[in-house]
Amino acid sequence: MAYRSARTGRYVSSSTAARHPRTTVTEYGGNTSRSTNYRSAITGHYVTESTARRHPNTTVTERGKRS
Repeated sequence: MAYRSARTGRYVSSSTAARHPRTTVTEYGGNTSRSTNYRSAITGHYVTESTARRHPNTTVTERGKRS
């Protein structure tokens, strides 16, 4: 399991994730699709691109695999 900051996009430790749960996303696996997805750090749900633009500090962009 890996933890990533929605603000910086960098991977963080589990203790940092515990201290900042609203801005940290827990990753269980990589984005296996070829598209770009956006996920809320607060809810963990996937959101639309427009929602991601409105909330850049609490949304993580997951880029798909290149062909």
